[in-house]
Amino acid sequence: MTISLRSVGIVGTGSYLPERILTNQDLERMVDTSDEWIVTRSGIRQRRIAADDEATSDLCVKAAERAMQAAGVTARELDLIIVATATPDMLFPSTACLVQERLAACQAAAFDLAAGCSGFVYAVSVATQFIATGVYNTILVVGGETLSRIVNWQDRNTCVLFGDGAGAVVLRPVEAGRGVLSLHLGADGQGGGLLKQPAGGSRLPASIETVQANLHYIHMQGTEVFKHAVRAMGDSAIVCLNKAGVTVAEVDWCIPHQANQRIIDATVKRLGIPPERVYVNLDRYGNVSAASIPIALDEVNSQGWIKPDDLVLLVAFGAGLTWGSVLLRW
Repeated sequence: MTISLRSVGIVGTGSYLPERILTNQDLERMVDTSDEWIVTRSGIRQRRIAADDEATSDLCVKAAERAMQAAGVTARELDLIIVATATPDMLFPSTACLVQERLAACQAAAFDLAAGCSGFVYAVSVATQFIATGVYNTILVVGGETLSRIVNWQDRNTCVLFGDGAGAVVLRPVEAGRGVLSLHLGADGQGGGLLKQPAGGSRLPASIETVQANLHYIHMQGTEVFKHAVRAMGDSAIVCLNKAGVTVAEVDWCIPHQANQRIIDATVKRLGIPPERVYVNLDRYGNVSAASIPIALDEVNSQGWIKPDDLVLLVAFGAGLTWGSVLLRW
């Protein structure tokens, strides 16, 4: 039996950023750091922080509603909701189920996907298969994070990097030749220890001892992560472009994961993509993990910068270690 695959595209985008802004000057009063030190090493100038009564699901719902409105899709039309996050409201139920309830998307299946900062690219790749094979028609993919809840605000090497927010897209069948042209995913569990939240799971359940040892916070070996990120993002993008028979020169927009300006610069230099075709909002939001690419994609799209037939390359790297790329014709 031969299955005729359908073309799958993004038909609506949306994002939500918490109101509170935490600047580098604010951090200077909290930890031993400086604006110059942060900007030089990361490119970040400020980040958004969720309110005390805002959880990841709250951010996701607001981004989802905006994406659905842009797509002209109602909650009852959703077949599946995938939430990519490293900071779920709780271990279970899934944040996706909480979002489903809030949206009243009673017809939709729902699950979370954990791939660190690569989560959105992974989730879009999974959603694409469901629609391409005809299993589902309309899928909501959300990347949402409240990383401020797992950051050690006394660790100047990590607390300056992360922020909160959510971005969402709606995927549906599109005409042949548009939408997702190719994708590539990768992982290397041998590097899992380079970026992790050690406690809170079955290996190290939450306890007085784990909290006192700060094991419920993000732990990162930044230099090693940097090396892996530049290599993996570049390799993944090249594989993705080759699969589609597209050259770097044909790419109209590159939207990379917003982790560190030096990582972005090194990656696009290696690929040979001109800076004016690379979208960066890292300076305003910091690293929002799985939410960074959909937030950036929504900003470019909502400003009308992406035109029909533009080739858009999404490329990410995250904890796991994981990485991935998606190439779309808009």
